[in-house]
Amino acid sequence: MFTFATEQKVFQIGEAKVGGQPGQNPPLLIGNMFQKGDKILESRKEGKFDRKAAVDYIREAESLSESTGVPVLVAMVANTPKEMRRYVDFFVETSDLPFGVDIWVAKTRIKATEYIAEQGLQDRFLYNSITPWDEDIPGQVKAIRDMGIKHVVVQAFDMDDKMPTGRVKSLTSMLEMVGDAGFDSILVDTAVMNLPTTAFSLRANYLIKEEFGLPAGCASANGTYMWKKSREMWGPKGFAGLDASVNAMCTLLWSDFLFYGPMTGNGRVFPAVATAMAMLAILAYEEGRPLPTDPQHPLNLLFPDIVEQLAQESAH
Repeated sequence: MFTFATEQKVFQIGEAKVGGQPGQNPPLLIGNMFQKGDKILESRKEGKFDRKAAVDYIREAESLSESTGVPVLVAMVANTPKEMRRYVDFFVETSDLPFGVDIWVAKTRIKATEYIAEQGLQDRFLYNSITPWDEDIPGQVKAIRDMGIKHVVVQAFDMDDKMPTGRVKSLTSMLEMVGDAGFDSILVDTAVMNLPTTAFSLRANYLIKEEFGLPAGCASANGTYMWKKSREMWGPKGFAGLDASVNAMCTLLWSDFLFYGPMTGNGRVFPAVATAMAMLAILAYEEGRPLPTDPQHPLNLLFPDIVEQLAQESAH
């Protein structure tokens, strides 16, 4: 259940690893900045934002990543290339974390990516994403590959088959256009549509890892944040609880990365994912895999006494 016969690929984006056997590497957490409704935004049109608050977001993510062992990447949302340039300049001056852009329109996304490539930031940049809805996928692939882009997200979804199998079929088709382009990393986003059917995405993660060995993940935030009624029923604390629990479940169920939404969720998501990852490593150990050796793995960081106890017991 938590060990695949297929070789599992592990990719490196900046300082972050992503992929591998379940329990091997913590999921890469991808948080948003400058999305619609982000309180740090002052004027999207003018690219004005509260720089101190933005730095605080990033420093909190850096600190939580260090204390939990869970890697993080920051995705910045913009509507135009000019706006994105301001955010990118700010981010690279502020942090060494890997980063991405979140722009829905492909032409705009490609134009914004040109600036990132010109700055020589390809090693730490994640292109998000190549989707089944894009009009000219081969043209997009060629454009960003010519820029030297190394790491991409490919979204998998089939409008005619919305079950997990449809996502596998979609990926098979997408890889015919993307797989031979020479990217260093291909991450597969299994397209969350709502909270209950996040289960379809998680099952698709399993099927994709089983067949292709690629890192698979999803936008857990698409399920939790889109369920507006949860706040009406249970308020902010209730929402925080369900959001943390969904991210923990996604961690256990074959997610190599998670788009966890606004970075205001840092304080609940990192602990939830780290503790779920510690449990996942033990589930893999119970299946016969060795305990993780990376000292920065959440199991080793948070529960060194348990690791020592298990190691001593297995030696006898």
